[in-house]
Amino acid sequence: MLLAVATRLETAAMTRRSLLEAARALLDAGGPEAVTLREVGARTGVSRSAPYRHFANKETLLTVLATSALSELGDELERLAAGEDSPALSLRAALLSLVAVGRTRPHLYRLMFTTPTGDPAAAAAAVRAAEHTHDLFLDMVGRIVGRERARHYGALLLACAHGMSGLESSGHLVWDKWQTSAEQLIDSMIALLPTEK
Repeated sequence: MLLAVATRLETAAMTRRSLLEAARALLDAGGPEAVTLREVGARTGVSRSAPYRHFANKETLLTVLATSALSELGDELERLAAGEDSPALSLRAALLSLVAVGRTRPHLYRLMFTTPTGDPAAAAAAVRAAEHTHDLFLDMVGRIVGRERARHYGALLLACAHGMSGLESSGHLVWDKWQTSAEQLIDSMIALLPTEK
């Protein structure tokens, strides 16, 4: 009996992972409009009703994708913060990790910074993941500028990283035009940060 329950749970977990992988591929290929529960199920080879046993609706599925991405970014920030690099190098790597998502997965990047919708439990999980990642980022900034100024300079750095990602994705941050890159701009921003006294 316990073996049967464990097998069913394992199968359900595998199905959920497969559904999420299919949804990620659809999102990357065509944006949120391309993600439908029907298409996700078809790509996974499950029954039409199977995706609905895991996700209440499309909005919930998209929220789960954003939550996963925010959690992965948070894991990366934790790894960077625990490393042996200087606070400035860790912050640089953190900002570049965010810019990398914008470069390689622009639709997912936008979802990460969209108010979560769908199932309330999924939305709450997204908010928790975002808050955790936000707190880790502010801690990294605070190691340079001090805790009292971390929010101000964190907002400035995040706004700049968003701007860089947006300019890159729209083709406006190109070497021919500006003679600079997102990496160089991040270096300049970090160099201009006041250090804690």
